Amino acid sequence: MLVWDNLNVHKDRRLREFVDTHDWITCYFLPSYAPDLNPVEGIWSLLRRSSQANTAFTDPDHLMSALRHGLRQIQYRSNLINGCLAETGLTLTTPRRQRQ
Repeated sequence: MLVWDNLNVHKDRRLREFVDTHDWITCYFLPSYAPDLNPVEGIWSLLRRSSQANTAFTDPDHLMSALRHGLRQIQYRSNLINGCLAETGLTLTTPRRQRQ
């Protein structure tokens, strides 16, 4: 399942065709101007307040390295991730393994 905001790239004809031809993908679009419904906004907020705050990135690789580092810092802190989800009404669940 994909939950997307209304960024133009998410509505590109080629991307729409890809989603339409793969029945295992379900895509939901958030309403326009609704960052409070998008849990990713909370993650970006955490990253902006972390050690990457006010960094002048020298090139795309520097930016990607900093993002990976920041995401690793919050990866196992479920309380932070749950906090980003709380206002959206979504919850984080882990699929259960079926016994063999």
